[in-house]
Amino acid sequence: MKIEKKKAIVDALQEKFDRSKIVIATDYKGLNVAKMNELRRKLRAADIEYSVVKNTLLVRAAEGTDVSVIADYFKGPTAIALSYEDPVSIAKILTDFAKENEKLKITIGEMSGKVMDLEAIKTLSSLPSREELLAKLLSVLIGVPTSFVRALNGISVQFLNVLQAIKEQKEKQEAA
Repeated sequence: MKIEKKKAIVDALQEKFDRSKIVIATDYKGLNVAKMNELRRKLRAADIEYSVVKNTLLVRAAEGTDVSVIADYFKGPTAIALSYEDPVSIAKILTDFAKENEKLKITIGEMSGKVMDLEAIKTLSSLPSREELLAKLLSVLIGVPTSFVRALNGISVQFLNVLQAIKEQKEKQEAA
């Protein structure tokens, strides 16, 4: 590979590292092409990039970025997954896939300049996704006005029931 092409790859990776919210390195040794394509398809559906890059280029690209904290772990066959949006979805997809396919090994991750080991990534994967959290927040926000409207409606229903009882009582008095 020519040096200009290597520099272009390093520059592109540095830009991706700067934009990403989370980077997870995996060891894909032993995965066949069909399984790699399946993993890439799942990650692509969640807007997550998954690339196999030479370790020397990864180390160079990590210099000057938050990813430099995990540069020492770029050894052996390494593929990196980058998410620009939701850090939970990348962790969920990779841990679920690693459970189904034991040959995929999650080696290390980086989020906000902090190193994430396998346990931290598994913990992150157990959290609800951004969409789930937003749905819960929305239900809480809707719950208060809904309860208020129900309470107000209950008052008017009870008032109507009292008026109906008074009406029935007066009709009984007039009939007697």
